[in-house]
Amino acid sequence: MEKMKIIELKESILEDNDQDAEKLRKELEEKKVCLINLMSGPGSGKTTTLLALKKYFDHKIRWGVMEADIDSDVDAVRVQEAGVPSIQLHTGGMCHLDADMTRQGLNSFGRDDLDLIFLENIGNLVCPAEFDTGAAINMTILSVPEGDDKPVKYPLMYEVADILVVNKIDTLPVFDFDKEKMEKAVYARNPEMKIFYVSSLTGEGIAELADYLIERVKEVNA
Repeated sequence: MEKMKIIELKESILEDNDQDAEKLRKELEEKKVCLINLMSGPGSGKTTTLLALKKYFDHKIRWGVMEADIDSDVDAVRVQEAGVPSIQLHTGGMCHLDADMTRQGLNSFGRDDLDLIFLENIGNLVCPAEFDTGAAINMTILSVPEGDDKPVKYPLMYEVADILVVNKIDTLPVFDFDKEKMEKAVYARNPEMKIFYVSSLTGEGIAELADYLIERVKEVNA
């Protein structure tokens, strides 16, 4: 009996994507456009955090947002109505974005005049972490109501991220969220992680996050 052939598709797909992502990263570097891949679970406050950053970005940095969603355009409309250039990306059921999809979005956006573009990835703690989008910076949001155990349950997300934003800290008195336990789990997987505690609702911590992001963008685009 002929031996069954086994093809490791995932490994091949990821390898091809990594090469494409590196190429895209170099293209953006030449254009002096910093791409930040923003990832999190659904409901963590990605769009709300971006909108909270707006007043600190205004007149300091030219920026826009590519909103990825399976089907709706709710978030892109919110961002556009707030006065931030935005475009909606529909994934057609895909739970992540890869480098080629990101390039298609950037080409359609057609905004080479921006210093910073946020790619708001699909709300998912698994798939988006597996695919390099070509971004210069990976940023993830963890909201207090989600719990302090997410770095243990979804380790890859915290291994690939450069920045962790812990959002909704105004709810800390209500939820059993152990900051020290969470930080220990994060640093065990990524000792270089930069952590910010914010509330996109009250604005606490947003100024510090904005200042850091502006400096990182300047470094990337130097």
